[in-house]
Amino acid sequence: MLLSRVPIAISLIMLATFCIVVHSAEKTDAPSDDVKSFRKSTLLQRFDLDQDGELTSAERKKLHAAFGGIAVPMLPDVTMRYTLRPPNVSEAELRKLDNSPDSNPLTDAGATLGRVLFYDRQLSKNNTIACASCHLQERAFADPKRLSTGFKGGQTGRNAMALFNLRYTVIRGQRPGFFWDERAETLEDQVLMPIQDPVEMGMKLPELVVRLQALPYYQQLFTSAFGTADVTSDRIAKAIAQFMRGMLSFDSKYDRAMAVGNGSFSDDFAAFTPQENLGKSLFIDGVGGIGEIGCALCHIPPTFGMPRAFNNGLDPKYADKGVGARDVPSNDLFTPSNDGKFKSSPLRNIALTAPYMHDGRFKTLEEVIEHYSDGVHPHVNLGLAFAEDAESTRKKTSGFALTREQKSALIAFLNTLTDEKFIADSRFSNPFVRLED
Repeated sequence: MLLSRVPIAISLIMLATFCIVVHSAEKTDAPSDDVKSFRKSTLLQRFDLDQDGELTSAERKKLHAAFGGIAVPMLPDVTMRYTLRPPNVSEAELRKLDNSPDSNPLTDAGATLGRVLFYDRQLSKNNTIACASCHLQERAFADPKRLSTGFKGGQTGRNAMALFNLRYTVIRGQRPGFFWDERAETLEDQVLMPIQDPVEMGMKLPELVVRLQALPYYQQLFTSAFGTADVTSDRIAKAIAQFMRGMLSFDSKYDRAMAVGNGSFSDDFAAFTPQENLGKSLFIDGVGGIGEIGCALCHIPPTFGMPRAFNNGLDPKYADKGVGARDVPSNDLFTPSNDGKFKSSPLRNIALTAPYMHDGRFKTLEEVIEHYSDGVHPHVNLGLAFAEDAESTRKKTSGFALTREQKSALIAFLNTLTDEKFIADSRFSNPFVRLED
């Protein structure tokens, strides 16, 4: 048991903290420690003194005082559904893409717990950073900063990746890892790494287990999700992974147009403008109708995710080698190493997730398209295929040599991948009642 490895002094301190919280709650007649006590209707009944359906600043302060000064989640009165099948994609195709392990099936109770954990700042060393601090819903769970800020003010080494459709990453039979360098084999492995990172959240797992055991809202949440109130790092990982597998985004203009069409990517969509259809053709069918000179070779529908990390010619030499910094064989028989290879987030919602690339070097989609048009650096590990002529081979950089019309069309198509419902979905929103909200 993880708790047995925690120093006795730490255990006593956390026990004392828990007693203070409970004692404070008893003095103010706070709700008992079950999920119903943290339902919206229950909390509003007790703390919404003017009964207007919202909590004022003064009412929030009373709620905080009732729980010893900590923020608590306000859960929906009816458990939200996270196990719904996404629209516009066939069940057979989804099964091929699904990475869910038998040991951690997605459940509504598990994802509900995962949502609370995802937004809980108590998961960081000094209670200032949550997973959601670097993954903002309105930005498709990406970070608008080039590099994210950790719990002590330090900066992360790479741009925070967008988080959605992480359940469906088995592409063309390949099962890529998570993060830019694929260092996490599974989503369950991935979610614990930022928590323990010395820059990001700075927690040790045994300390985290003790801390969560002392919080009044987790006992019944863990019981509902796993059958008992035991808090373990394995259960923390499973719950957050379930929440993230429930974060599905398949309701964009592209999806709706595809659903009413004949199922062919190449045919024009009736709901698209001529510019959007041109962009779709360039993206999927390639420049000049050559598929190898197209975006979909690496960003594959319907998820627009990548089957593995690629080198896209960002630099002639890489200070950050990506997958190449890990001691693993080349992921491609035709490249000598993994230097400069990165796996990006899926391109859905790409209009919301700036800045772009692993280091956030590009501020706009226009800059991204310009790179692929005329800014690709030749490299022995380059994963792009495009026609070279005498002029391009004499230059230090090359690319697809897109026209101004083609560049604008590609951006117009990429904008059709935005899912407005996803970024406003209350299932994925912050459940905590905080003083500053």
